[in-house]
Amino acid sequence: MEITAQMVKELRELSGAGPKQCKDALVEADGDAKKAMTILEERKQVKGEKMLTSGRAMNQGIVYAYIHNGSRIGSLVELTCETDFVARNELFTQLAKDIAMQVASMNPKLINLSQDEVAVEGSPEEISLMHQPFIKDNKKTIEALIKEAAARLGENISVRRFARFEIGAE
Repeated sequence: MEITAQMVKELRELSGAGPKQCKDALVEADGDAKKAMTILEERKQVKGEKMLTSGRAMNQGIVYAYIHNGSRIGSLVELTCETDFVARNELFTQLAKDIAMQVASMNPKLINLSQDEVAVEGSPEEISLMHQPFIKDNKKTIEALIKEAAARLGENISVRRFARFEIGAE
């Protein structure tokens, strides 16, 4: 199978690995992106995977406020990272905006399903921010969106907390 530049680009965005590493993995996997990602993970060439185990403190980030058109719904999101350099990055700010829009639009109850301190009924996609399909691209979840940004920025990123406000709702 012919490995196209678009295939390499998509794998690079998901993995954060270099172009040659992505192409080699795709060649070995006969063009299958999932198999190529597994190959990169086994070779420890995935930046996001390395970052998740970096152990560095995530005490930098931003609080992003989003007010929906009409000013009846708003949200606040605290998005954290490891350095102030990344916190000031345009991609990081866009990620915070996208997540704040997601919170305002989809009204998740928890960040992740592992937060079992509150019993909430519903499907994972309804209650967990990380399991929800991204409103701008329903083929990827918020968790995948964050991992993709982490790979591109070279640091671990997480949503520490969020709040949603709606006029007339309790």
